Amino acid sequence: MEIQRKTIAKAIVVVFVFNLVVMGAGAWFAYQEAPPIPDEVVGPDGDVVVSGDAIREGKTVFQKDGLMNHGSILGNGAYYGADYTADALDLKVQFMRNYYAQERYGESYDRLDSADQAAVADVVKNDLDDSYEGGAIRYTAAEVYAHEQVRQEYVERYHEGDHERGVPVDMIDSEEEARAFADFAMWTAWFSHTDRPGGTHSYTNDWPYQPGAGNDATAASMTWSVVAMVLLVAGAGLGIWLYKSVELPEPSAEDITVPEPGDVSVFPSQRAALRFIPVAAGLFLAQVLLGGLLAHFYIERAGFFGVESIFGVPILQLLPFAIAKTWHIDLGILWIAATWLGAGLFLPPLLTGYEPPKQSTYINVLLGAIVVVVVGGMSGIWLGANGYIDGSLWWILGNEGLEYLEVGKLWQFGILAGFLIWAGLAVRGLKPLLDKEAPYGLAHMILYAGGSIALLFTAGFLFTPETNIAVTEFWRWWVVHMWVEGAFEFFIVAIVGLTLVSMNLLSRRSAEKAVMLQALLVMGTGIIGVSHHYWWVGMPDMWVPIGSVFSTLELIPLVFILYEALGQYRAMSGESFPYRLPFMFIVASGVWNFVGAGVLGFFINLPLINYYEHGTYLTVGHAHAAMFGAFGFLALGMVTYMLQLSIDADRWDGSWLRAAFWCWNVGLVLMVFVSVLPVGFLQLETAFTGSYAAARSVAFYNRPLIQTLFWARLPGDTLIILGTVIYAADLVRKRFVLRQSADDPSVEDMAVAEGILGDD
Repeated sequence: MEIQRKTIAKAIVVVFVFNLVVMGAGAWFAYQEAPPIPDEVVGPDGDVVVSGDAIREGKTVFQKDGLMNHGSILGNGAYYGADYTADALDLKVQFMRNYYAQERYGESYDRLDSADQAAVADVVKNDLDDSYEGGAIRYTAAEVYAHEQVRQEYVERYHEGDHERGVPVDMIDSEEEARAFADFAMWTAWFSHTDRPGGTHSYTNDWPYQPGAGNDATAASMTWSVVAMVLLVAGAGLGIWLYKSVELPEPSAEDITVPEPGDVSVFPSQRAALRFIPVAAGLFLAQVLLGGLLAHFYIERAGFFGVESIFGVPILQLLPFAIAKTWHIDLGILWIAATWLGAGLFLPPLLTGYEPPKQSTYINVLLGAIVVVVVGGMSGIWLGANGYIDGSLWWILGNEGLEYLEVGKLWQFGILAGFLIWAGLAVRGLKPLLDKEAPYGLAHMILYAGGSIALLFTAGFLFTPETNIAVTEFWRWWVVHMWVEGAFEFFIVAIVGLTLVSMNLLSRRSAEKAVMLQALLVMGTGIIGVSHHYWWVGMPDMWVPIGSVFSTLELIPLVFILYEALGQYRAMSGESFPYRLPFMFIVASGVWNFVGAGVLGFFINLPLINYYEHGTYLTVGHAHAAMFGAFGFLALGMVTYMLQLSIDADRWDGSWLRAAFWCWNVGLVLMVFVSVLPVGFLQLETAFTGSYAAARSVAFYNRPLIQTLFWARLPGDTLIILGTVIYAADLVRKRFVLRQSADDPSVEDMAVAEGILGDD
């Protein structure tokens, strides 16, 4: 079956509009169906326990002090500390049980016999069906008591500090702010156990699992998990039929002339684009070193290999887990994005033989702006979280405090501006192609992919610290998930297609068709697939079936990306192919994309599994394999390709990069499969047999087996760090063998430009 490129392009437009309609309607429902922030919470005597303003202030404290990168809220955030929703609900049940035990029997709950415990537990469960009317939540006397106790617990834990939990002193600056944070956490606990009006389960679909509060997996979780399994089989069959039915030529190295690296001249703008590489490498090295610190924090929460006890250096106070994790996440995004930006500016001259006036100058300006944003953003995180930025400026200049969106709004605006500047420079560089090809051409695809990254990033500007947490999470996942499952995947297939064309492994038109088909599959599943993040955060019930369906189908394009990667590997496996090393990275990216985003992502996204797994180490395994494995290896592959083109063939030495490649791959395998996933499966078992709060407790992490598994992560982490050190050292070494750029290059200097610009 022959399908025209124009037909696929029309299908992409239809799918894109459909996505906008669905997610736009979802945005409207997010505001309509979000859990209400009450005007006040009152006790049985009518006294006000909490005001709505205090709850909003508590959310502000939660963000300002970086608590989302110490623990999590509604299962989203860091897994080092408690999940504040589950923890508050668990404490609420415990304190209410003790209140009734003392009131009725004069004993603590733990000292009652089983019959009396069952009677008290039943009373507590009935109490938790709170009423909400007239803008007020009405507490029982036991709930008032529990709320006050949780406040005191949070003051002691998050203001006074708790070394056993890895909480530094003054993590929250004052007792008043710690109480406000407790009010916010208790409000999320309230809507996690309170039924929606007219419904049979809570605003969070009865998450977290807490039998004492009556929270258990809903029937919809089971039903849609089964439906998802059926859809996977059916969707895989349909996808394979579609893929086999559409005639797409395989990459082939036979009977073609692959340009040798030494035959390609280096333009001034390409030398400028190469400067992104050492900057990104420095960020990468800092990220993996912080990752090693974070991993060890789970073993020794108040020190680092005895540094605190031996030398008296308060590691926990100087670099708390929350700040270290914030930097770790942001640096990971920034080094990958910086590398991709550099690659996107390096490739146009290779394809067109065209150098726009002053392009290298503008690229240097963009790099300088990125450095300013990185330094400003990372500094702002530390200053904001440590209370050095007062007033409303803390979330503008400092630390906004939401996972993956930690930097202040000013620095986020700088990142957005950087993407827009990059798009303008890419348009200048690709102008000969853009003028010649149709709107669905390969060069246009690169711009659409980069533009979609910038477009989706704007969702991060649609909320403030006072916005309802459920609505905040709705928009935050637009940025986080749609980047990964939509824009980033689109960018991957576009960049790989462009690279294949630059090597003459595919004609431009063939690459365009392959890229558009895969983009259609990615966009058709990945964007609405974000909805699996809405199941437990207070969004409407409709997201359970929608998220189950589209999250399941997300696996299908990843299978095809893997299939394409293996096809590319076969094409370049001959000894005469000069770019084997870059394609080792690109093939590894396809494999890890399938393993991390596909396999590890699919099974934790089944609703029934996700109900118990949400916010555990199983998610950590999925995230590391998908983020570094898929996007990191692609970025590193592009670096290798750029370097090989920029160094004389007789001076090219890929041995260090090859060593780093195997260190990274083996290290990632050891980290994910020897340590992280086993901890996650044990957490899943603990959540299922006990409660979610138990699976996220310090007691769980301190179990001897879990501590042993944390130590087992050391070899994998060490190999990843070693690979990054080798990579950084090799970049320094290669800096001295780079070729000089051509003074006045033309299209004849570029070995592939004529083929790209011609009719193929």
